Amino acid sequence: MPSLPSGADGRTALALVGTIAHDGEGGVADHFAEDREVDAWLAEHFPGLAPRHHDEAERLRAIRFAARSAFAAAVAPHPASRVERQRRMSDREAGELLTAALVALDAKPAFVIGENGVSMALATTATGQTLVEGSLALAVSDFLTGPLATRLRSCQAPRCVRYFVQEHGRQQWCKASCGNRARAARFAERRR
Repeated sequence: MPSLPSGADGRTALALVGTIAHDGEGGVADHFAEDREVDAWLAEHFPGLAPRHHDEAERLRAIRFAARSAFAAAVAPHPASRVERQRRMSDREAGELLTAALVALDAKPAFVIGENGVSMALATTATGQTLVEGSLALAVSDFLTGPLATRLRSCQAPRCVRYFVQEHGRQQWCKASCGNRARAARFAERRR
């Protein structure tokens, strides 16, 4: 049985929710809008496991929607991304969808003894779409219940819809360009 990677570092979960981004023109870009975009993302993150049917891509979009809704709940009392302030899956529905993906994974604990010491991992016999959906739900769960969750924030810069892990207590934006855009917007507002 293959071991499932821990998602506590947030890379997989943030990559999933990051498929919604600003388009650079004030709007929102959905990098899962086309099935081929979902396939390309999966080829990068889960080589050889891209969905073959439209309904499988739709299920991954639903997992992403649930993940973004869970992120919005996790950043509270800080504001959620403007995407989730406009439209968000209910907490109950998001929890049920992510839980169903985890249950379908049928992961079993595995005691691992190796060169790096002793650890506990989860192992599964799941394959294909079930493995992908379950792995994504597990990555979201590991991240949002792990040590980095308290530092999760949504970028509040104009037009940005990203989530990020705060590197220091005063960080307000996901990257420097968002900070520059926010400062420029504040300056323009004061001049008016």
